[in-house]
Amino acid sequence: RDSPVTGVQTCALPISTAAALFPAEMLEWPPRSYAERMYNIKRWTKMSKGGHFAALEQPDLLVDDIRAFARTLR
Repeated sequence: RDSPVTGVQTCALPISTAAALFPAEMLEWPPRSYAERMYNIKRWTKMSKGGHFAALEQPDLLVDDIRAFARTLR
């Protein structure tokens, strides 16, 4: 997407991107404002539980979030 001020593309990866942030992750995510400099963030979800192995720990939360994101791409 283009910057409203300069008209120049503001993210390095223009493909729509989603982030699912799990509270027990091994590393902390950067602030959304920082991630938006590199990615075209369309969905940013702070999960209520789960960690590094989210697909094993909280599969329903992860799948629901992926499906919700995919619906926005249609």
